[in-house]
Amino acid sequence: MAPITLLSSFESVTELWETVVQNCPTNSPFMAIQWQQKWWEEIGQRKSVCFICVSAANQTIGIAAVRSTGDEISLVGDDDVCDYNAFLIAAGNETCFFSDLIDYLVGKNWKTLRLPSLTPESPTLKFLPDVARARGLSVEVDKGEVAPGKVLPTNWDTYQAELNKKDRHELRRKLRRLDSAEGMEWYFLEKPSDVEQAMDDFLRLLGLSRESKYRFLTPEREKFFRAMARAMAELGIVRLFFLEIGGQRVASAFCFDHKDKRFLYNSGYDPEYSYYSVGLLLNALSLKSAIESGKSYYDFLRGDERYKYHLGGTDRQLYNMLITKG
Repeated sequence: MAPITLLSSFESVTELWETVVQNCPTNSPFMAIQWQQKWWEEIGQRKSVCFICVSAANQTIGIAAVRSTGDEISLVGDDDVCDYNAFLIAAGNETCFFSDLIDYLVGKNWKTLRLPSLTPESPTLKFLPDVARARGLSVEVDKGEVAPGKVLPTNWDTYQAELNKKDRHELRRKLRRLDSAEGMEWYFLEKPSDVEQAMDDFLRLLGLSRESKYRFLTPEREKFFRAMARAMAELGIVRLFFLEIGGQRVASAFCFDHKDKRFLYNSGYDPEYSYYSVGLLLNALSLKSAIESGKSYYDFLRGDERYKYHLGGTDRQLYNMLITKG
């Protein structure tokens, strides 16, 4: 078995994490150490976390950031705010990483390892089941939610042409109506100080947009959104969109720009301006902005809300894995 190193703080693991994440094929905004740490501080309530670092040839090849609740182990992050889950593994080291990780874990006191929201290309899906079963563990893999997305063309006209006829007609009609609104403008913020100051408006619009989002915004999650937004903006990957009518911010979309993709993390709008379809159209305009900035994919992230399909999204199936000791 390759050497296993256990670290117990974000401060102690950050340097190793930053090295491995650069060569991790499942790298996403949710794999940023800053995102993970803010989740742990604000939602994880700073409870015990363990970083299981696996090495080979004197190099760290992967890290499992795990937490335990009773006799269940899971990765840092939860289903409510983390759209994708993944182990941090340097490409080409998957079999070695999982073999040594499971060899280490089988000797520990736990009953279940829960891994939700795995992407279809996840090495966890490809390698972990066989490794775990070979060591006498039970593995269940079920379909989870979907995460629609859109492969982006090189220009806005081509994008519109790719929509079905009805959605293309409706988008153009609604955009013309929005253009007629007095004092309409849209833009995005990216400077950390600007993003931080604008979070009041983003959270207000998120809560206004529908009852379920209002209930979702507990004080704990509001604190997480604010802390995470600042930290991720300092990484330079936040694009916080606003649409204004008559000097009032009436819709907002919180996006991450990560490599060649734009991720729509969350959005909200003021229902009093529903006549102008401000929520749908700001999301469409953030997609247009992604095309103009050269992005190749727009990820609507988890959930099957209708607007994602009106904007051309097609489903990517996510999976949940449960590993149980016999």
